[in-house]
Amino acid sequence: MSIEFLLTTLVIVATPGTGVLFTLAAGLARGVRASVIAAFGCTLGIVPHMVAAITGLAALLNASAVAFQTLKYLGVAYLLYMAWNTLRDKEVLAISEESSEAAPTAGRVIASAVLLNVLNPKLTIFFFAFLPQFVPNGSTGATMRMLELSGLFMLATFVVFAGYGAFAAGVRSRVISRPTVMTWMRRVFGVSFIALAGRLAVQNQ
Repeated sequence: MSIEFLLTTLVIVATPGTGVLFTLAAGLARGVRASVIAAFGCTLGIVPHMVAAITGLAALLNASAVAFQTLKYLGVAYLLYMAWNTLRDKEVLAISEESSEAAPTAGRVIASAVLLNVLNPKLTIFFFAFLPQFVPNGSTGATMRMLELSGLFMLATFVVFAGYGAFAAGVRSRVISRPTVMTWMRRVFGVSFIALAGRLAVQNQ
C-alpha cells in the first residue's frame, strides 16, 4: 500500500463535503450513535461507485455527457431538497433529551446518507480516474487490488466521518439549552447544502 494513496485518500475523505455535513448534523441533533449510523450510511453509499469503477460503468459516465449530467442534476436536486428540509423543519437539528420516538429510524438515516453519496457523480469519476493509478498494468489480480484499495478508502471514510460526528456529539450538551444557537446552525447547514448544490451544478465532467 503506497503512502501516496493513503495521504491522498485522507485528504479527500477529510475535506468537508455533503457526507461530513450530514454526519455533523446527525451528531449535533441526536448524539454519537446517530452520527455513527450516518457515517455508516455515507460509507455504504460508496459501494455503487466502487462497483461502477470495477465493472467499467464509470467509463460510460466519463464518456457520456448525458449520463453524467443526468446524475449530476439528480444530485443537485437532492441537495436542494436537503437544504429545504433543514431550513423548514425544526426537528432536523432539534436538540433535546426527547425519546427516540421522535427521531428518524436508523434505516431512514442510512437511506438518506446513501443517496447523498450515490447521487454524486464525482465519486464515480474519482474511483475511475484515481484507483487505477495504483493498480499495476497487466496485473492478474487487478480486480482484487481495486477491491482492497476501495475497502481502505471506505474504512477511512467511516473512521473520519465518525470522528467528525463524535466531535459534534461532544459539543452537543453545550448548546442543548440554547435554542437560538441551533436556529442559526440550522440556517448555516441549510445554506451549506445550497452552496454544495451550486458547486456541483457548475462542475463539468
